[in-house]
Amino acid sequence: MTPAGRKIIERLSDDALAAATGKGWTAWFALLDTWGATGQGHTAIARHLVDAHGVSGWHAQSITVGYEQERGLRQVGQASDGGWKVSASKTVNAPADRCTAAFADEDLRRRWLPDGELEVRTHRPGKSLTADWDGGTSRIEVYLTPAGETKTRVGIGHTKLPDADAVTAYKDFWRERLAELKTLLEPGA
Repeated sequence: MTPAGRKIIERLSDDALAAATGKGWTAWFALLDTWGATGQGHTAIARHLVDAHGVSGWHAQSITVGYEQERGLRQVGQASDGGWKVSASKTVNAPADRCTAAFADEDLRRRWLPDGELEVRTHRPGKSLTADWDGGTSRIEVYLTPAGETKTRVGIGHTKLPDADAVTAYKDFWRERLAELKTLLEPGA
């Protein structure tokens, strides 16, 4: 924890950020402080970085989130709208359509996600799936990115969480569940 009681934030190294943008974290934070970023919203900060400093969109988002967390404007796992979310991903040696089936098919899902109360809302085989979680108190979004003919990157976002404690708990939960999914779907497992 930092002296202010916030979690230490995982982010790009200072060297990687400087190589990509020309400045490290301390320099970006000082520049944003001088500009008055604490009084601006997330979108305005990111736009300022792109428009006034030529930072790429991805790096502008990274700098903005890092700045907001560093200045106590947002906690780890908190979205710019104040909501709470978590994400996890795993590469699985299985085709994308088999991965979506593992979420959509209740019998198959129970084998790796036995306690999950999930109600599928949308299902695009091999591409994505959205579902209400735990009676609709939160939502999951699953995105599948093929990595060759037989490998798939399974990314899951869990939104509408109640607080930072839920973010921590679900981060661990989804890492464990995706590891179990990988074990279930990979040949010879």
